Amino acid sequence: MTDSTRLPACIGFIGLGAMGKPMVINLVKKLSCGTKVFVHDVVEDSMKELDASFPGVIMKCANAKEVTELSDVVITMLPEGSHVKSVYLDAAVGIIAALSGLTTSKLLLDSSTIDTATSLYVKEQISNSSPLATFYDTPVSGGVLGAVNATIAFFVGCSPSDPNLPRLTTLLQTMGSKVIPCGGPSLGLAAKLSNNYLSGIITIACAEAMDMGMRAGIEADVLASVFAAGTAQNAICDIFNPVPGVCPKAPSSNGYQGGFRVQLMKKDVGLAVDMARRLDSKNILGATSLGVYTAASEASDCKDLDSRVVYRYIGGREDWKRQE
Repeated sequence: MTDSTRLPACIGFIGLGAMGKPMVINLVKKLSCGTKVFVHDVVEDSMKELDASFPGVIMKCANAKEVTELSDVVITMLPEGSHVKSVYLDAAVGIIAALSGLTTSKLLLDSSTIDTATSLYVKEQISNSSPLATFYDTPVSGGVLGAVNATIAFFVGCSPSDPNLPRLTTLLQTMGSKVIPCGGPSLGLAAKLSNNYLSGIITIACAEAMDMGMRAGIEADVLASVFAAGTAQNAICDIFNPVPGVCPKAPSSNGYQGGFRVQLMKKDVGLAVDMARRLDSKNILGATSLGVYTAASEASDCKDLDSRVVYRYIGGREDWKRQE
């Protein structure tokens, strides 16, 4: 391993939610002996659990400033743009508070899914604070299952020729399977929003198509096999099928627990629709999809559940399993 690809000795991670926590666990499992991971989250129990599970390796910190002071690279995984701004730019306890007088380079990777304008603003403020600190947008795709299985893909806001890319790739591949440079600052996010826009629309279409075929009398597993063999083949149907029982490991087969919450899909589709509007991109299905996820996220039997719960929202049959 060369200097440009060697993992850092001290890594920071801020945001230990449904995605962040398994990412940290996978990171730790692949680190060299002696490497330390400094973590922070607003939920104290999340830090305590990781600290207890990996004594001497994971250290909990009081705030983002402390994490940054102790780390060569800091990764953030936060819910929304407001949280990213707070964690990075709080003058007292944020990441920026640790950058004054920096004498060595520091990489800052934000894996949150937020709007591109906020990401560019944070990057600008970090650059103005210290020329030795480099900020990258590195959003992910693959959901909670991907985070747990270390199969998520990272979309990096940099060019393929960026000198830091080999180092970023080595680090990010401890938590995922693919690292794709998307061209420049905020373009990782633009790629992620485009991806989630498409994924969200496919989910609705898959739920509707499954419901339609099942109402016609086709068993759900047979219908899923038809889609897998035909031109409708897609990852949502194959891996995250919205019909309970078709994919045993999918959230739908576990009461729609886990996975990617419907409120987060509403957020991402909304961000994508806003991005399309700013870019004057014609968004024919955007408003309809956003309306579906908005309504589902507010429905009492769908709120806080995996986004594939739109199948329930449209009235799909969940107890389809044929009697043996």
